Amino acid sequence: MEKIASFTVDHLRLLPGVYVSRKDHAGSEVLTTFDIRMTRPNFEPVMNTAEIHAIEHLGATFLRNHKDFASKTIYFGPMGCRTGFYLILAGDYESEDIVTLLTEMFTFIRDYEGTIPGAAAKDCGNYLDLNLPMAKYVAKKYLEEVLEHISDDRLHYPA
Repeated sequence: MEKIASFTVDHLRLLPGVYVSRKDHAGSEVLTTFDIRMTRPNFEPVMNTAEIHAIEHLGATFLRNHKDFASKTIYFGPMGCRTGFYLILAGDYESEDIVTLLTEMFTFIRDYEGTIPGAAAKDCGNYLDLNLPMAKYVAKKYLEEVLEHISDDRLHYPA
């Protein structure tokens, strides 16, 4: 069996950033999958499931209500390795095209107060496994260390 594309990226050289993971076609529509890498694989601790789960709920809510990207958002969810998230958008995009969107989203998460959307037994299959304070901490760290001063090596996979 051939390796899938995401397993061909050198995870020993991969830094936290925003990367185009792949582009697919559904009919005439291009779907762009982004690798939103929040921790350095195999060097930093991975995120715990409770903060990942909170970021997923808040991020998906933000994206699906965004004035420009609500209708373009196909999927937002965590990577199994717990080092980041995948975002799939309808359209042909590059990493640079969504830095502002991600900055808005992670600012929303960092500043969020109140009950996490969908944090109820009738809305979620694991509603007790959410950690808003840690989600806010991780969002703040990603904003400050990656998005606010993003450089080319954080926008394109290492060669």
